Amino acid sequence: MATLFKQASCAICLGLAACHLGAADLPPLSLQQAHEMALRNHPLISVAALKALASQQAVTQARSGFFPNISLNSVAVGTAENNTRLSAIGALNNPAIFDRNAEGLLISQLITDFGRTANLTKSARFQAEAAANNAQATREQILLAVDGAFYSAQQAQAVTQVAQQTVAARQSFLDQVSELARNKMKSDLDVSFAKVNVEDAQLLLVKAQNDLDASFAQLSDLLGLRETKSFHLLEESPPPQLATNVFGFVQQALQLRPDLVSLRNQHEASSSLARAERDGRLPTIAAVGSAGVAPVHAAALGDTFAAAGVIVNLPVFAGGLYTARQKEAELQAQAAQESLRNLENNVIRDVRIAWLNAQNAFDRHRITGRLLDNARQSYDLAQARYKAGLSSIVEINQAELNLISAQITDASTQYEYLVQRSALSFQTGTLR
Repeated sequence: MATLFKQASCAICLGLAACHLGAADLPPLSLQQAHEMALRNHPLISVAALKALASQQAVTQARSGFFPNISLNSVAVGTAENNTRLSAIGALNNPAIFDRNAEGLLISQLITDFGRTANLTKSARFQAEAAANNAQATREQILLAVDGAFYSAQQAQAVTQVAQQTVAARQSFLDQVSELARNKMKSDLDVSFAKVNVEDAQLLLVKAQNDLDASFAQLSDLLGLRETKSFHLLEESPPPQLATNVFGFVQQALQLRPDLVSLRNQHEASSSLARAERDGRLPTIAAVGSAGVAPVHAAALGDTFAAAGVIVNLPVFAGGLYTARQKEAELQAQAAQESLRNLENNVIRDVRIAWLNAQNAFDRHRITGRLLDNARQSYDLAQARYKAGLSSIVEINQAELNLISAQITDASTQYEYLVQRSALSFQTGTLR
């Protein structure tokens, strides 16, 4: 009987060696490498980055009002013989029309609009910063999803290894019991129980392998891969011990969360836009100059022309347009402020919940570690009692079931803790 148990141990070792060999054939992948691949390949990262770049162009557009506006003009006019004046032209203008061909340069430079362009530029700059922070928020959301898929795949790998070991051990045990039954040392009932256990272990292995394939499919998608690819996932060093003071995490989140920073930027942008709309009712003063040549012209015109002046534009009445624009921008700024306050409250709540979940996951993993040790001891004792003929196969089956359950639970709680730590880092804005 001792020889048979040694054979069983050898079979289990051979199964583990095959499992490790299969893992060695796969390309290795660390969590940091997974982050880099996702940030490089995921389309949502590119979308957010392009939107941030597009928003920067709005800053240039708003700032262009500070610079001269220069344009080249070319005019060619032919008049009817007896129609050099227009009696009705639809607008106030010089009704005299002359034959001419002239080319010139027109320059217009804003002198002041009493802060409107400056506030428009500031609003566009805050919107660009908000878009950049939204891009960072998108990056962190993708990284959180990558962490979840990575740890889920590691958990599925661990469960698959447990299932493979269980199949190997139960098949060896079946061979052992079958041999003992042939020697009339065990009953056919024991053989029947052992066969049922092998089939049950194979079902566990099939489910574990399916979960592993699904985890790799999700991870491959997050890495930007078109085809599902399997990896040998490298174990990460354990995270530092979780701090017991949640207040520090809350303060960190209020300062670093990119979605919070983005909403603050949007509030500042709305406030600047409200000031710009208020300034829209003030005068606009600009300098205008024009010069050019007229190679073909009527006798009444000269060969060259030049003029300069100052234009003052003062809005007097526009049917309430400027007041309505200002009021709309002010209300939008107030709405952004309330949205910011609501998000801050939500962040404080989410950080506290994430901290509690991480603490609970750590406690559960610590408890399941002790449970696994006890389950191993119970299994070893049940195995010894069965070999000595002091117990039935039911007892060793129950001990083995408890051991398998403890192994799976230990693997699950281990990676659940890592997932919860990643979620806490996301909630505090420190996931990189």
